Amino acid sequence: MNLEYKGTIVEESLEDNRILNDIDIIDFRISKDENLADRWHLYTVKVTKDDIQKVSRYIKSGKWYMHFWNDNDVIAVFKDKVFGFKHDQKETWKDACDYGRSLGIPEEQLDFVIE
Repeated sequence: MNLEYKGTIVEESLEDNRILNDIDIIDFRISKDENLADRWHLYTVKVTKDDIQKVSRYIKSGKWYMHFWNDNDVIAVFKDKVFGFKHDQKETWKDACDYGRSLGIPEEQLDFVIE
């Protein structure tokens, strides 16, 4: 059985947004930034590990990442790296956070929020 993970994909983080056509989108919203150029298009998705692998090929280089979760299991996906950790064990976040910081991702964005 292929587990399903939930997550959010920021359209602006993708090199080619057509990959969204192959993803199970369950919700959509646009961030409320005053400046239109700063608004993000946020897709809440359900994906399998195979889907995660596919979408990871489309992440832009730089300060972008995605994360997906199934209960307590989290997968953080950067352009060239993938990290798995337990959400309730902050010490397991270290490698993902260190890598995110090395890319210049602000600390407050490395919070890996789950529902």
